[in-house]
Amino acid sequence: MIILIESAILCAFFTLMVFIMSRKPINTLYNYPPRIQERVKSLDEYKDSIPTQKNKIAAKLIACVMFVVILSLILRFINGYTTFLAAFGYAFLLWTIVNLWDAIVLDIIWFCHDPHFVFKGTEDMVKDYHDYLFHIKGFFIGEGLALAVCAMAGLVVQFIL
Repeated sequence: MIILIESAILCAFFTLMVFIMSRKPINTLYNYPPRIQERVKSLDEYKDSIPTQKNKIAAKLIACVMFVVILSLILRFINGYTTFLAAFGYAFLLWTIVNLWDAIVLDIIWFCHDPHFVFKGTEDMVKDYHDYLFHIKGFFIGEGLALAVCAMAGLVVQFIL
């Protein structure tokens, strides 16, 4: 039962973060399919507001550190895990649930069909906005990232807390 509660809370928290970031879609440009990114970068309207690759990497690193901290606290103080393997396994399960939620609900159902996410000047790129394979690939990239983040959370649980 605790897995359902924790998953629901983490999915809600992640949805809130995505909603807040989505209020200014240009800040999430690097989460769009490549052809849309290229078009937006070529439009004069956006040239001064496009985030740099450095900003993208910094944001992802900060998010990873936040996830390690949040997962470690949940694993140790809510679930009572004290070993690397138990913490890593449960963290990976939680991550996978949130990652599936992100790919299916937030990306494929919401992002791909909400006109709010369509950049002015890219309205003709419907096929690219509906590129479900891009989001499915993103899910698997997220699973790869999960291995590193969940391993760090497992190490924090075992050695630090």
